[in-house]
Amino acid sequence: MAYKLFLLMGKSATGKDSICEALLRRFAGRLRKIVPYTTRPIREGETDGVEYHFVTEEQMRQMEREGRILERRTYQVVVGEWHYFTADDGQIDASGAHTIMIATPEVYFGLMKTKYADAIVPVYIESEDEERLMRSIWRERKQEQPNFAEVCRRYLADEKDFAPEVIEKMKVRLKFLNWKFESCVRIVGEAVEREMFLAEQEA
Repeated sequence: MAYKLFLLMGKSATGKDSICEALLRRFAGRLRKIVPYTTRPIREGETDGVEYHFVTEEQMRQMEREGRILERRTYQVVVGEWHYFTADDGQIDASGAHTIMIATPEVYFGLMKTKYADAIVPVYIESEDEERLMRSIWRERKQEQPNFAEVCRRYLADEKDFAPEVIEKMKVRLKFLNWKFESCVRIVGEAVEREMFLAEQEA
């Protein structure tokens, strides 16, 4: 496989988004970000097409009828159901650059059933639980209408979604502790560069 699809995973508030942006800057031209889709409302500070493509449920159903959804997850949240999904919309291109996306184990297992399975490289980011919770609360405080119940739901759901047996089942080779951000980015970057180099040598 001549290209790699990096799935950057970890519990909420482990710094995945910041690490992803740092990698995109470091590997500009060689690494592109895949933007997933969601039906949840856009949050303060988010931009459509950057964190997510924000769509209606009917738009999602139409893409589903067209066979363009590679994997989809539905979460029962405090205010109802939110859907998240990855679309076969041209963002993953075997003839182009390597790609990276923020993902969950559900995304991993869903994409492993697609034609892109051989390209997938899971990358797992860890952080101390107390630090993650404080980051989540701080981030939620900035919202126009903070929803701390949702923060608690995500925090507890992470314990199940990222249970040790799940991580083991994914056979994650690349695991990193985000203790000092700059050091973590450097080490993750070195691992990503090595994976891209090996893939390019196979081309």
